[in-house]
Amino acid sequence: MPKIAFCSLLLALAAGAGFARSGGESPPARAPVKGCSWQHLSDAKVGLAAWVQQCEFDARKITFSLRGAGLVLHYSDGGDEETLVEVHALEAGESLEAGMRRLWAAGASPAEREHCKLEPYRDSTPPAGVKRYTFLPDATYAKQLEAGTDPGDIPEPPCGERGFAPDGVQYFETHPNSKVRAFLFVQAGQDEPLFDEQSLQLLGADTPAAR
Repeated sequence: MPKIAFCSLLLALAAGAGFARSGGESPPARAPVKGCSWQHLSDAKVGLAAWVQQCEFDARKITFSLRGAGLVLHYSDGGDEETLVEVHALEAGESLEAGMRRLWAAGASPAEREHCKLEPYRDSTPPAGVKRYTFLPDATYAKQLEAGTDPGDIPEPPCGERGFAPDGVQYFETHPNSKVRAFLFVQAGQDEPLFDEQSLQLLGADTPAAR
């Protein structure tokens, strides 16, 4: 089972009590998983703030940190770390839409670049002032892909690794009212993640929350 899916399934456990709070941030929207507690992380160098759950399950710890490109998930018993929220800066003069298309196209095939379009992501409700997007295939390409998939099988992502994911939740996220010229790529997994996807905030050197 993928590690992101494993973390999501932990939410089926009984919820623990309380969460760690700091600096007056709005609290997370849900209770923590048993064995976990909420912590607010903020790092202006990474450019991100978020509520995360730091967890101890007997001898196993699952923890988050802000490093490198974004929000990183770490397992104490080994395995590759996973960057679940990536922060991507816009290039000079680049719009949010152009930035998302640039990042997506870098990993897309010629057919995907021809037939996939940037569309609003409609499988979740973002907080006020936030917009979410994904890449979806046009009708012709979708039919071609469907014809090549066995019934009952989970299809491959139709628009590449950063497009719509049939077996999970991932999307681009923008904060149009932010002064920070950046956008996010979020991988939330199959169910509710161990971070609060509704709490993500872009930070810059002059952002009050970053001080």
